[in-house]
Amino acid sequence: MLIGLPPESRDDEPLGARAHFLQVFLSQRSQMEALVSRRVGCRATAADLVQDLFLRFWRRPLVQVEELSTYLLRCAGNIAIDHLRSEGTRTRVNEGWQPDEPHSHGSEPQAALEAGNDLRHVEAALRALPERTRQIFLLNRIHGRKYAQIAKAMGLSQSAVEKHMMRALEACKASLREPAPRPPGKAP
Repeated sequence: MLIGLPPESRDDEPLGARAHFLQVFLSQRSQMEALVSRRVGCRATAADLVQDLFLRFWRRPLVQVEELSTYLLRCAGNIAIDHLRSEGTRTRVNEGWQPDEPHSHGSEPQAALEAGNDLRHVEAALRALPERTRQIFLLNRIHGRKYAQIAKAMGLSQSAVEKHMMRALEACKASLREPAPRPPGKAP
């Protein structure tokens, strides 16, 4: 599969930076797909994840790293781990898994439904956040970056990162507090 170049040009980057990135990425692609495939157990999923990784990098301004090929391999490993985590979460939600709560067999489908609804509410709240706030939240909660690291990478103060995180967390909490719509004919 060939990756197309975007129509827009970036005036703030050196002319050859994109070409160099593309060259290194394509040369490392098979290694990245093999690494991801070993971790997730599916070659097609691995190809999709590596393609997503390419798009993530291509859509944002390039940053200087010492060894781009090593960095790309590490990012591929991380994206595989992220995928496995999200699959594990999805599996637990679908199975109605709720830690530290006794299960009664009659309530398992209802608990799974409620957990799935909660997840959809939180995902919708995250999608509704401003791009920068969502990016800061994902860097911290999904990629494990510390506030200071995020602040330095994004050119912000640590206080600003903390404020974005508070905003994101409050949006997630609020999405869970909102009453779920009741099915027709059901009394409270």
